[in-house]
Amino acid sequence: MKSFIITVLVALFFFLALIFGARNEQIVTISYFVAQGEFRLPIVLAVVFLAGFLISWIFAMYHIAKLKLALRTANKKNLNLENKITDSTLVQEVDA
Repeated sequence: MKSFIITVLVALFFFLALIFGARNEQIVTISYFVAQGEFRLPIVLAVVFLAGFLISWIFAMYHIAKLKLALRTANKKNLNLENKITDSTLVQEVDA
């Protein structure tokens, strides 16, 4: 739920920036390696902001998934160790 609220806030800030940028009709020239284009400044800012957000989100999801996998593996190992301890305790009680 927390990540959903943060995503909604980022989206709201994004649209707020678009509204403020809509009044600025300045044309900017962007030079690529082999080409060049002229775009409106609010569009350029929106695309760059969105691309940065998506790249950051992809990296964050990768690290979160990696941590969840490590936690799941650790929990399974912990459960196996607990089962071995309880099994050995039961065997000792039966022998006694």
